[in-house]
Amino acid sequence: MTAVGDLELAEFDYTDRSLRGERFHAAMARVRERGWLARGPFGYMVLDREAAEFFLRTRAATFPGMKIAEIFGVSEGPLYEQMRRNILHVNGADHARLRSLVNPALSPRAVERYRPAMRGFVERLMDDALAASRERGVIGCEFVEAFAKPYPSLTIATVMGAPLRDAPRLHHWSNWIQRQFDAVSMASERERIERAVEEFYEYAQALIAARREDPREDLISMLIQAEEAGERLSEVECVNLVFNVLAGGVDTTQSQLAHAVRLLAEHPRQWAALVDDPSLAQAAVDEALRFEPITPFTARMTTEELTFRGVTFPRETIVMVCAFTGNRDLADDERGPAGADAFDITAPRGGARELTFGAGVHYCVGANLARAELVEALSFLARRVRALELDGEPVFESITGIYGLAELPVRMTLF
Repeated sequence: MTAVGDLELAEFDYTDRSLRGERFHAAMARVRERGWLARGPFGYMVLDREAAEFFLRTRAATFPGMKIAEIFGVSEGPLYEQMRRNILHVNGADHARLRSLVNPALSPRAVERYRPAMRGFVERLMDDALAASRERGVIGCEFVEAFAKPYPSLTIATVMGAPLRDAPRLHHWSNWIQRQFDAVSMASERERIERAVEEFYEYAQALIAARREDPREDLISMLIQAEEAGERLSEVECVNLVFNVLAGGVDTTQSQLAHAVRLLAEHPRQWAALVDDPSLAQAAVDEALRFEPITPFTARMTTEELTFRGVTFPRETIVMVCAFTGNRDLADDERGPAGADAFDITAPRGGARELTFGAGVHYCVGANLARAELVEALSFLARRVRALELDGEPVFESITGIYGLAELPVRMTLF
């Protein structure tokens, strides 16, 4: 056995805020060529799919959220309580219990009920963009602001049972709350993150009280029903489950949709294939999730000494699991490794899932909802937009935290 600290490894600084777009892709290709393991600023990175699956699934490693709290001195207040009760930080029997209560509301079958609403939201946003267009039959817009930003906020409001007029506030809170997972933001913007947590707690408690008086077919009403049926769900846990769904269900879908549209605009033949056969929307979503994951890195911390491939990782070692490189192991066509770096919605990728939503017991609870939203958006656009092209340079955000786009100017020629 070899101690990981004794290895000579490639270095990769995933906190470098200049790493985005093609620069990020090139840097990842270079470090992946050096092997399956690299050294980062706070620990190590695993770069192939098998290693990623191992560290995501092992019970000897957890999400280091409370370590983040310790590092940044978060020891009390709403942010600390949220971090302590976040389902990502809960393990064992309590985690299984909470997942069993929220999973039914977000199962593949359950999210089907929201598809008509999703289609209605995209159609409304298309009508708004068309009304603002100065050219007949052509929409020139900044896609993030016009579509990607409002769409998941409206959907999550529907899922939660919140008024649609509150969607902008839900987006604001989600955007800031997600920054607790970005070390740079925690160092420089903690006060605003804490304020967003406090504001959403107050909002969620009021919404839960309203749903007690007026139950509906939504996530909050379902959780209240479970609580009142004596299924061991406290009000604090109920609030935090709603919190988790919001925090994980807005920025993530916004960012993945923006990247999917960017990639299709950059590959006109791929867009043409989707227009010819809108049923390829699911394949297009899968390929966007594989090719440009909006969670390129997921952290784990070992809870005991752990050995993998003859390498020993001491207790409390931080391991960053790289979905970006791990997803490229899904390429399964005659082009071999070259196929991994090609965005192709018609290429066979095998039956394995992308690592974008994680793996193991902490697999993203909202993955089914996000996939449905992405499929509905792309299939709608494919039926309405004959030609899709960039109308300027996309503005990429940082790869730390949620890797999204700040701006995506596009030109859509309608049928």
